[in-house]
Amino acid sequence: MYSKSLIWFALAAAGVTSTTTVAQETPDGVERITIQGEFRQMAVQEAPTSVTALLAERFEERGALHLESALNALANVNFSGGTSRTRFIQIRGVGERSQFVDPIQPSVGLLVDGINYSGLAQAAQLFDISQLEVYRGPQSGRFGADGMAGMLVLESTLPTSETSGVWELGAANYGGLSGGFAVGGELAALRRARLSVFQQRDDGFIENNYLQRDDTNKRSERNFRLNLFSDIADHWQLRTTLHALSQDNGYDAFSLDNDRTTLSDQPGEDDLRTRAARWALTYSGWQAAELELAYSYLSADSVYSYDEDWSYEGIAPGWEYSSFDAYERDRRDHVLEARLVSAQPVTIAGLSSDWVAGIYHQQRDEQLRRDFFNWDLDREDVFTSDYENRHTALYGELSQQLSPQWRLTTGVRVERYDNSYLDSNTVAQQPEDTMWGGRMSLSYHPDVDTMWYTTLARGYKAGGVNGEALGKVQDESLVDLRDYLLARATFAPELLSSLELGHKRISADERLQLQIAVFAHQRDDVQLKGWVNRDQSFVGYLQNAAEGKAFGAELDITYELTDALQSFVSIGWLDTEIEGFVTEDGVDMSGREQAHAPTYQYNLGVRYNLAEAWKFALEVDGKDGFYYSDSHMSRADSMAVLHASLQWQQGPWAVRLWARNLTDEDYGVRGFYFGNDPRKEYVTETYEQFGEPRRFGVTFNYHF
Repeated sequence: MYSKSLIWFALAAAGVTSTTTVAQETPDGVERITIQGEFRQMAVQEAPTSVTALLAERFEERGALHLESALNALANVNFSGGTSRTRFIQIRGVGERSQFVDPIQPSVGLLVDGINYSGLAQAAQLFDISQLEVYRGPQSGRFGADGMAGMLVLESTLPTSETSGVWELGAANYGGLSGGFAVGGELAALRRARLSVFQQRDDGFIENNYLQRDDTNKRSERNFRLNLFSDIADHWQLRTTLHALSQDNGYDAFSLDNDRTTLSDQPGEDDLRTRAARWALTYSGWQAAELELAYSYLSADSVYSYDEDWSYEGIAPGWEYSSFDAYERDRRDHVLEARLVSAQPVTIAGLSSDWVAGIYHQQRDEQLRRDFFNWDLDREDVFTSDYENRHTALYGELSQQLSPQWRLTTGVRVERYDNSYLDSNTVAQQPEDTMWGGRMSLSYHPDVDTMWYTTLARGYKAGGVNGEALGKVQDESLVDLRDYLLARATFAPELLSSLELGHKRISADERLQLQIAVFAHQRDDVQLKGWVNRDQSFVGYLQNAAEGKAFGAELDITYELTDALQSFVSIGWLDTEIEGFVTEDGVDMSGREQAHAPTYQYNLGVRYNLAEAWKFALEVDGKDGFYYSDSHMSRADSMAVLHASLQWQQGPWAVRLWARNLTDEDYGVRGFYFGNDPRKEYVTETYEQFGEPRRFGVTFNYHF
């Protein structure tokens, strides 16, 4: 299977890989982390927004092979389960938690090597990723509709002029095995390239007592990345990026007994196949500006299925039911972008100014086939839908030096969407609208390593259609809800406006690095998920609530206590509120916290160089309890989980012992509230999916 991916890529492009710069050295010789998510590369301390960059060292300390194992280290960032791998992420309390029938627009986007994986975070493998950048707050001015609440940017390791690479092997409890290699360097006329290949598996931490198996929730994943930088002519540079991912995962996560043991007789799947490519062409022959042209393509074929009754025939005769639900999605993305970036400052209104101007077009087509039991017809049924999403945007940004210390940055993006929806229930809709967003930032730099800033930003995401709700208006079991569902045929775009104040500093002795941000944001026409539940009929829909509010802060501190001992702290505080949202059964949620929005989060720890070859790290992630949904009152409990690692390194060899969740705490990552246990005559209760249990393992690396 994996060899086919390699052949596919070899035919698709005759050259391959490279990544981007992630660090730079200042004149004083101090290394600064460089981020890629802005229009221009810049140090974290220069970006007038709340952004955190986690380097590969942090992933390694946690034994993290996937993005979901790193997210709890980030202030005001949460994630949801309901899948074999985390797919949806929330920043500052905003973000989707699941997808079933209807297409959705993510509030928090994901870029991997410049390719848009928004809504597909299960593809975010971390092997040979040099850093993760997390941008909090509205980012639509830079990224469009997928960045309304924030953006995550993953960048692969940069190839060097000398051939270098790494071999890695790992083993862990719960059947964990992993292995991969990465190699990069000069390729003669093709310039620099880097290739990485990785594979991992584990059993998924679930015991199926009915089938007497421990692998019904297994994870088996393979990943391929190739990047190439080429000089194709004078002043012309081409970056080629190619990706392939295969996930053959089981899905058997929810238990009638709310533990890690299941009784399902038809465990599901959570499979994903992605093939992606990006070509970024840069022309630097003009004195005034550089021209950047980029085209990317992504295909994502997924299967998401589950045993709907979570049980077996005979568990409760006279009460039980049996049903299986399966969703097959085919997604195709095409993105074209042209951008001009000033190569040197120009004078505008008497001020030294840098500028950016660009045009963007995205075409995203998604086809769904759902195989399910139709309770209204009392038989197996098939549902299909076709969704064609078109976004076109114009954007620009102007950064002006008001004085040697003061800088004003103003950016705006105008985006038009035209979305066509058609399904097998004869529902046909074509939502369309024009949205705008951007930011205005005023920053003060009293010296090179100190900044104060204030940023006013506006983000947006598109409206859409509730195809599932419209398709149910003729169901006899829902006849009393026809007018209710028809009134929710479509939903309007959502807008998020944010005011943020921040401070960033590196101390004179370079032992202290500090970032702090406080913010307030307002959501208008908030898109919230509602549900209709009648017996075994579940109908999901999005509706616009009046507004949502949030206030909060993020604090990141790294401090070197001694030459051998370093401490780090990341703290998030969040206060959210819903206004004008009433559930189908008449419960007014106004005044309540938003879903998946814990009041506090923290990550704190230490790193200690025990000796020249030995390093030790200890850290703890903590999180307040939070509501699982906007439409019911079930909550996750608060959590605190402990991680540790011990590393020995000698020359090119490294051995690392790592452990996550040392105290084996059960903490919820997804929750539902309904009746599904026939042994209890379907009494309504909360069902939870838990995060991973205690994990420990060993990883061997050989660097060359």
